[in-house]
Amino acid sequence: MTFNQRVFGIGTDICDIRRIRQTHERYGRRFLEKILTPKELEAFTRRFERSPERGVRYLATRFSAKESFSKAIGLGMRSPMTWRSCEIVNAPSGEPQIVLYAKLKVWCEERGLSAKVSVSDETDYAISFVNVLQNLDRSTHSPSSI
Repeated sequence: MTFNQRVFGIGTDICDIRRIRQTHERYGRRFLEKILTPKELEAFTRRFERSPERGVRYLATRFSAKESFSKAIGLGMRSPMTWRSCEIVNAPSGEPQIVLYAKLKVWCEERGLSAKVSVSDETDYAISFVNVLQNLDRSTHSPSSI
């Protein structure tokens, strides 16, 4: 964080992997297409084909990270925040990163927002933490705009 930034919001989420597995088993591709972007769906499919458990863990960490991000920006799952307007990708180093699309991308750019995300999973749970920073030099809204 630099002197021209402030913490805009933080979000955290813990997700029961068993619940995600059950929902996937019940709704299948319909659930996947609701939560994952096309790029995430490709990654899920590759992982799931190698190891169904690995695929479900991937799905749970993405679900959790998107929940955390929605909390950090203060919107929850309300427009412009949607499951598919927020994508969690891995940099070549493995670091998870957030990529935004459509109205959500514009909304965050107008406010000078950037985010850092951390995800982890263990046996039955996936957890995530998101820190959203606001660049005060780029924001077209006052710091208390939401």
